[in-house]
Amino acid sequence: MVEPIEPRLILFTDRRQAERPLDEVVAGAIDGGARVVVLREHDLPPRRRLQLAAALRTRLDQVGGSLLLEEDGALRKCHGLEELFAAAGEGFRYVTLSPIFATRSKPGYGPPLGLAALGRMAVVAPVPVYALGGVDTPARVRDCLDEGAAGVAVMGAVMRADDPARLVKELLTA
Repeated sequence: MVEPIEPRLILFTDRRQAERPLDEVVAGAIDGGARVVVLREHDLPPRRRLQLAAALRTRLDQVGGSLLLEEDGALRKCHGLEELFAAAGEGFRYVTLSPIFATRSKPGYGPPLGLAALGRMAVVAPVPVYALGGVDTPARVRDCLDEGAAGVAVMGAVMRADDPARLVKELLTA
C-alpha cells in the first residue's frame, strides 16, 4: 500500500466565521488546492452534520482528498513539546502546534508561541507538525515552513475569505 503524500495545508471548518454556506466555502478551498479538511461543527444536529460530512467527503473524493472528523483521532491539537511526543506515541498521523501567531479565531487561547518555538519543536518532534493559529498570509506560511513545519493548518482566514480558492492557492504556493 502506498502511503499518501502529506498535505501542505489542512483546513479546519468553522461555519460561524463563514459569510456564506460552509459547503460553498469548503468547495472553494478545495478548488484552490485544499486536500485535507477537518470537519468541526459539533453543535450541528447529528443528521445535518452527517449530511454535511457526506457532501464534503464526496467533493474531496473527486480530487483525491480526505475528510477528517475532528473527533476521529486522526489529528491532535498540541500546544507544547510534551503533547507532540504524546501524540506521536499514540499514533497520530497529523498534529498541529498552536497558536503560532495571534489569531482572530481564538483570541483568548493563550499567547502565541512564535516562530522560534515552532522551529525548536518541529525539528525534534517525532511526527509532522502543522503550524496553526494566525497563519493567514503567504509570508507567514513561508516562515513556518522555513522553521521546519510540515505544513500549515488554517481556519478563520479561509472561512472569512471573499475568495477561499484564491487564498488557499496563495497559501499553497508560498
